[in-house]
Amino acid sequence: MNRFSTIIGILTMLAVVAGGVVSADQNLNDSRQTAITRAIERVSPAVASINVVQIKEYSASPLFRDPVWQYFFPYDTYRQKVSSSGSGVVISPDGYVITNHHVVNNAAEIKVTLPGGQQYDAEFIGSDRVSDLALLKLEGRNFPYAHLADSDELLIGEWVIALGNPFGLFDYSKQPTATAGIISALHMDFGKIESGQVYQDMIQTDAAINVGNSGGPLVNSMGEVIGINTFIYTGNSYSQGSVGIGFAIPINRARAIAEEIKISGRVDRSFSTGLEIQSLDNKIARYLGLPFSEGVMITDVERGSAADDAGLKIGDIIITLNGFKVTDSDDVLQIFEDNELRAGDKVKMQVFREGENYNISFRLRKS
Repeated sequence: MNRFSTIIGILTMLAVVAGGVVSADQNLNDSRQTAITRAIERVSPAVASINVVQIKEYSASPLFRDPVWQYFFPYDTYRQKVSSSGSGVVISPDGYVITNHHVVNNAAEIKVTLPGGQQYDAEFIGSDRVSDLALLKLEGRNFPYAHLADSDELLIGEWVIALGNPFGLFDYSKQPTATAGIISALHMDFGKIESGQVYQDMIQTDAAINVGNSGGPLVNSMGEVIGINTFIYTGNSYSQGSVGIGFAIPINRARAIAEEIKISGRVDRSFSTGLEIQSLDNKIARYLGLPFSEGVMITDVERGSAADDAGLKIGDIIITLNGFKVTDSDDVLQIFEDNELRAGDKVKMQVFREGENYNISFRLRKS
């Protein structure tokens, strides 16, 4: 009886020890799960690899770029298929995908691969060079899709994750790669760049973004998309790697652009101010007795226009536009372009009239 009791006691002790080991392992596994890992797990199924084939034309260079030489010694034009890759994110169960315009621009063929390796021929719905956004469509239904956050509520310092297909690595694992960091800054305005894009209100992050990440999602710790990764600063002209300064288009802007592209295939930027303007110069300023010679004078106001309804008058001098100083009519055009203003946007002007400054605002209307 004593021997039996001893055996039972040993078995009980072993069971307790084993249970403790299992419990410890479980606790260890639980501790490995963080907000970051859960966010990645939630959004990864909706992250896409985008492979593009472009047809580019080039000419065999003559010895001398001279029209006479080229007349007697013409050279041929060649076409070549050029492959590139980027990233995207599925935003709806019916297969709409957001990416960057520069990822799919002039594409002859677009292949989208989702995690697990399933590949689709993507339909090009439309793109917008100015905002650098494009919309694609996959054939099918019930696609895993990402949930979109409100990018107006972001906090500097909160955790973020960049997901996508840097350097084509998606092709090896059939899964997006992830890097983590924080939001470094908000509302970064770069205006219009040389290639024609207007990058306004950008999100800055130190989560590593590299070549191929363009078009992929920047995600918060809830696994919600807050932005579309777009471009980086690099250390020098010889390196394209991340130095911890990357930028994403806020998802609120991306969502609005995508919806407009979905409806009409393009973004309508036509608008009307109802104004005709002329730059001031010293001669005009002296004639009008103005205390300054920089600014833009309103020479005509269209009756019934938004500017007319707001109370602007012929002879008013525009001093500032949306907070930016105006010295000539080129400044007005530049401000409209750099801020990507279009119908529905509010315009705020400070104008000089009869010795006093007035603040006047109105919304742009469709032309």
